Amino acid sequence: MPSMTETISIDGVGPMPLARVGSISELRDLVRTSAERGDAIYPVGGRTMLDLGNPPTRAGTAPDLTGLNQVIDYPARDMTITVQAGIRLAELQRVLAGENQRLPIDVPRPEQATLGGAIACNASGPRRYGFGTLRDYVIGISVMDEQGVETKAGGRVVKNVAGYDLCKLHVGALGTLGIVTQVTLKVRPRPEASALLAATVGAGQLANALDALHVSRTRPCAIEALSPAAAAELLPDATQWCMLIGFEDNRAATSWQVETLRKELNECGASVLRLWHDAESEPVWRWLADWPSRGSGVSFKATLPSARVAEFARQLVECSPHLLAHAGDGVVLGCMSAEALQGLRSRLQAQLSSWNGSLVLTRCSVDLKREFSVWGPARADWKLMQAIKGNLDPKNLFNPGRFVA
Repeated sequence: MPSMTETISIDGVGPMPLARVGSISELRDLVRTSAERGDAIYPVGGRTMLDLGNPPTRAGTAPDLTGLNQVIDYPARDMTITVQAGIRLAELQRVLAGENQRLPIDVPRPEQATLGGAIACNASGPRRYGFGTLRDYVIGISVMDEQGVETKAGGRVVKNVAGYDLCKLHVGALGTLGIVTQVTLKVRPRPEASALLAATVGAGQLANALDALHVSRTRPCAIEALSPAAAAELLPDATQWCMLIGFEDNRAATSWQVETLRKELNECGASVLRLWHDAESEPVWRWLADWPSRGSGVSFKATLPSARVAEFARQLVECSPHLLAHAGDGVVLGCMSAEALQGLRSRLQAQLSSWNGSLVLTRCSVDLKREFSVWGPARADWKLMQAIKGNLDPKNLFNPGRFVA
């Protein structure tokens, strides 16, 4: 059995024993023992996104999966890799870089965050506009159930399409359906060139500028909109809304797109403030990816139609001055005080519901979580998710209470 000399608390529930597992057999024994006792199981990795979710409904045991960090198979020519779920994202990227490949998913604090944790939270960042999210890259998965049995879905080749696509079921499930132990990912070649262009625009012209990007002749891989306060953290000269537009392609295509976009932005009233190329752009990409882990107070994530991003952000900025939007995808991230949230919550949720959107609190106090669900008001699809949970985890062992149930 793994050592359990350490403890952990999750949203005030605990202290619970922290079990550092070093093998699948150790994890299997731990799961079976916990199931026999009826103890809850809270899998953890780098613990960078442990704030996400409602408080647990009961105490239990927390297996630490960071010891499950091996590369199982890497046929680089097939553009796939199979790894254990406890591997750190930065280590995974270093392995892929040895073959001039990468997983184009931006996760905050990759030196700490694990692949399994990123999958559980469906973490993504600025490059999601051009390259998608983890749902697009997980092609095979192994998950341990309450009996300690590993169930496999998908496969190790991209063209494996047999059976139900259970891989996507576990992406974003917050570890409530079992413990992800192994993952097969499809990967991409590293781009020859990278560029990030920063352009400022007045609040009244933000919507027009974003509309221009949607019909642009260029093909950005990232369209980010930063409020004046957020932009000033990166660019002290910025006093207006700032758009960061990213390109990653071969060198000729990247250069053409940057110059073409310069002209298009000038035509819609935006002023190009800064341009970063290749290695000098890397710290900016990392700053954007890490942005959700910054700030204090209540952090939130709003999803809405991309055409509504400018309208929503302009309305919100007075109460939440620090905003970053994945504008091409209709995702707005921000932080505000608990008092501001209390006054705005009903109105924000009503507005987002009218657009078929949602509001999720990604970080807040335990007291606020106990007052209302961080996932927002119940939706029609919650019953389906609860039914799936009941079938895959009938004893409610895995992360009970943390997700929409």
